[in-house]
Amino acid sequence: MSSTSRTPDGAAEGDTMDRRVTVTADGDVVVEEVARVRPAAGEARVRTLLTGICGSDVHALRGEHPFISRPYHPGHEAVGVVAETGPGVTSVAEGDRVLLEPNLGCGTCRHCRSGRYNICGELRVIGCQTAGAMADGFTVRADRLHRVPDGLTDVQAVLVEPLATPVHAVRRAGDLAGAGVLVLGAGPIGLLTALAARAAGVRTVIVTDPVAAKRDRAVRLGADAALAPGTPGLPELVRERLGGGADAVFDCVAVSASVTQAVRSVEKGGTVMVVGVPQGPLNVPLDLVQDREIAVRGSLMYVGEDMRAAMTLLGTGAVPADEFVTATFPLDRADEAFRAAGGPDQMKVLVSVG
Repeated sequence: MSSTSRTPDGAAEGDTMDRRVTVTADGDVVVEEVARVRPAAGEARVRTLLTGICGSDVHALRGEHPFISRPYHPGHEAVGVVAETGPGVTSVAEGDRVLLEPNLGCGTCRHCRSGRYNICGELRVIGCQTAGAMADGFTVRADRLHRVPDGLTDVQAVLVEPLATPVHAVRRAGDLAGAGVLVLGAGPIGLLTALAARAAGVRTVIVTDPVAAKRDRAVRLGADAALAPGTPGLPELVRERLGGGADAVFDCVAVSASVTQAVRSVEKGGTVMVVGVPQGPLNVPLDLVQDREIAVRGSLMYVGEDMRAAMTLLGTGAVPADEFVTATFPLDRADEAFRAAGGPDQMKVLVSVG
């Protein structure tokens, strides 16, 4: 990958320009200059402070994400300061510190009307299907912005979006008070899922991951055990540790092997939550799903209440930011940031703009 600076064709001389990161069709990460977009009615322009690089970004960079096509403009995990508002905006004001909720529903379908806009049939995600916040600034519908509580630092605030996904998954799993759960994968989403589950009253949390350092981090963060997924007899070992099958399994890996492990490890009548994004169709042991009345449920992103719950959880100190943020790069070194984010020794890599 290479990082360069370029000006797009057709930019008018004298326009105010912003730097913006682009992942090209060839998988390079470049910093280009684009004309600054003034906010229209109902919109706000935000000066970016911090953005995070998600596992989805790493997969998209490699051409492996099923719903993000290169070229694209990343930046769906973002915190910034409102620089300007368009006509009719009252929810935020100039100078407000805000974070981005990047899901864009149509607003009119039955899912949007019921509040489940995260599964809108026309769903687009800022930083995935539309231009993102990994730039000097971005212009967005004002209703996609949440004010950041004064008690949260910028680093904590940028973790709200990735935490909202586990918060949503845990909520969809139902009442977990006193439950024993298994989390497959100890990347950022897996570990945040473990913390969100603990906050929901889970009694015992077991985490699996092939990387020893990630298993160690899981234990530091409060997991009762962290095991390698290739451990012989893992489903039986999980059952022994939990005193029965897991009441819920959160699959944050989403490959055929992990789905099979999830189904074999969950208790009869239990729930398997698919949190990770599969790259394509997977083999699922439906014989066990049917015979044991196992519920297999998908979990996609979040809605506003999950974002607000994530802010509250971060405000309690239950999610130690220093355990998750392992590197920060300036915007003009975005290519290095993406390279680092793809490495096994990193958790959450940030790009600093402000």
